[in-house]
Amino acid sequence: MPLSFKSKSHGDIAFGFFNIESDILLLENYFFFANRFCKWMGQMAIKDVTERATWMYTVNVIENLDDIGDLMGAIHGVRFTGFIGKIYKLFPFPLDPKNFKQNPKGFNTQKIINEELDKFSRQTELIITFTKENKIRIGPYLFDIPVFHEIIKYVWQGGYPRWKEEERPKYVLEMEKNIIASHNPFFKGALS
Repeated sequence: MPLSFKSKSHGDIAFGFFNIESDILLLENYFFFANRFCKWMGQMAIKDVTERATWMYTVNVIENLDDIGDLMGAIHGVRFTGFIGKIYKLFPFPLDPKNFKQNPKGFNTQKIINEELDKFSRQTELIITFTKENKIRIGPYLFDIPVFHEIIKYVWQGGYPRWKEEERPKYVLEMEKNIIASHNPFFKGALS
């Protein structure tokens, strides 16, 4: 489930997984897969950044909020609207809440998810910037370093409800390795 993270620019921001059978993440109305997010974080972590640094990544954005859908309605099986509703029709919430765990093989559904995402979204560039003021801008959202670390940890642990059987995908382990070895001050202590 997406959680609320405190931004410096827009107050509370939703970020996270929203279906346990997919590794797609949302950042408010931006959508991208966790393997790409982990690759981005790993690439940034291995760069020694002493001044402002900027990266640009292609993601999907859903501009009409109704097209995003009703997460709680979809989870409860009562309202399947927008993109999220379509995903929950394909991959319903488990009948037994004990099975509510993030699937470490969720990347296998990316083709199906992309086909549905393309119906509701358009591609755009998401710019990530490390500022001179020791803040991180992800798209329009500005975060301080501790919240940036919370976002990384969220993906690393499989969000809420965590990875099934604590099995992390290979791309998460690769990100972890790069962050632990990083000398980049924006990543110092991110996974401790």
